Amino acid sequence: MTQNNRPTELAAEQHALLHKTLGRFDIVFLMIAAVVGLETLGQVSLYGAEAFTWALVLAVFFLVPYGLIFAETGAAFSEEGGAYTWVRDAFGRPAAAVAAILTWITQPVWVGGSMAFLAAETISSYITPLEHGSFADYVFKIVFIWITVLAAIVSLRKGKWLPTSGALLKISLLVFFVFTTAIYAAKNGVVGISPGDFSPSLLGLFGSVPILLFAYLGFESSNSAAGEMENPARDVPISIFRSCATAAACYLLPIFAILLVVPTEDITGIGGLLDAVGTVYSVYGGAADALLKLTAIVFVYILMSQGAAWMIISDRMQAMTAADGSFFGGFFGRFHPGLGTPVRVNLLSGVVSTTFMLVAMQVTGSGASVFGVVLTISISTFLLSYLLVIPAAIRLRTLYPDRVRPFRVPVSDRTFAVLGWSAFAWVLLGSWVAVFPGTLERLFGEDYPFKDIWGVSQTTFEVFTLGTLGCLMALCAVGYVRGARVRNVKIEESTHV
Repeated sequence: MTQNNRPTELAAEQHALLHKTLGRFDIVFLMIAAVVGLETLGQVSLYGAEAFTWALVLAVFFLVPYGLIFAETGAAFSEEGGAYTWVRDAFGRPAAAVAAILTWITQPVWVGGSMAFLAAETISSYITPLEHGSFADYVFKIVFIWITVLAAIVSLRKGKWLPTSGALLKISLLVFFVFTTAIYAAKNGVVGISPGDFSPSLLGLFGSVPILLFAYLGFESSNSAAGEMENPARDVPISIFRSCATAAACYLLPIFAILLVVPTEDITGIGGLLDAVGTVYSVYGGAADALLKLTAIVFVYILMSQGAAWMIISDRMQAMTAADGSFFGGFFGRFHPGLGTPVRVNLLSGVVSTTFMLVAMQVTGSGASVFGVVLTISISTFLLSYLLVIPAAIRLRTLYPDRVRPFRVPVSDRTFAVLGWSAFAWVLLGSWVAVFPGTLERLFGEDYPFKDIWGVSQTTFEVFTLGTLGCLMALCAVGYVRGARVRNVKIEESTHV
């Protein structure tokens, strides 16, 4: 490690405050809670039967190489901060600061702008009416956001149980849904789907790939809390493999089930899964309505646990970014001495999430439109971060050849690079389509009615998206400049924790 990239004194001090509380069980379910997103099932199912085809293609040609390269990297480079430290060691602090802020900002934007909207829509549709823009609507969304923040503030020993319980409920709900769909199909048949409907198309590729990448990415993010793992070298690779396999099943089977019972023209991005649930629960007769209400409550709890999982993970990475002198002057780089959590960044995430929710409420009068637009902004920032993180993982293998690798992908460095660059190519495609939807479709002569698809004009979409990215890069630049004082106080390599 070069002198410029050595950890700072402040970062070393924070390592001493971390509590070793994450075992293999905790890591697996933390990742399932964070990465397996029920909110994406309806959105990707909008593209009909070929959405299943693309989900399967990406599971094989993206998820496998991605999982392999980060299983090796995560086990070998297990410092608190995860992806930030990888990019720093590979390309230096400025690049790492950009990767970190793109990853971190995704979560409060996503929780405040997508998850809170989906939760409110679920309550309004299945429990009690919540008029969009009403006082009750605002209160519900604010409470939803700050519960996820509170779960990240309390000690990890306690806070981890919200994501863990949510992950267990998530798997149980999806298993019960698939089981019920089988009963429904046996009694009532299925909607008309022919083998030809599964044929891939360019429209399906450009439309579904960003969402599917967003669904499949993030399994290496547990390394943001690597300093709080009992044995990251042993547990990270196994946890990544298990959670990747679980995720593939949790996407492929429900997507197929949704397509079997809900006509494509009736699927909505914001209510896709519960629309299908409402259909198949008819097999339970008089108990169907009560079951549907219970499922809606469980669904909201799962969304909350998912937001909490990402707050726990991403806030730790951003706190270590600050402690390492790459995000303001160290104020946000401190962990609470008793709780062992980055309380200041947790509160910052809550403020950002709430602010983005308030701004998003002004973009359009439709909750569904806000959900789709803000989900895409979250996808954009998240995918763009991997344009730095994946090359960093590739470079670290050759840059540190003597580094002990508890798990090593049994291939040459060149083949390892091929795996990495193939994953990078998918992310590059997804990033472009997420930021500039419709451009590739029109390039290939396909019709793309922007407002019909997104519910807002292309100008509004691009102003919102590019404006968010521009503000983010400005914040990153200011934060990096303000972190100079912290960066200049480094520990000797021999004392690195």
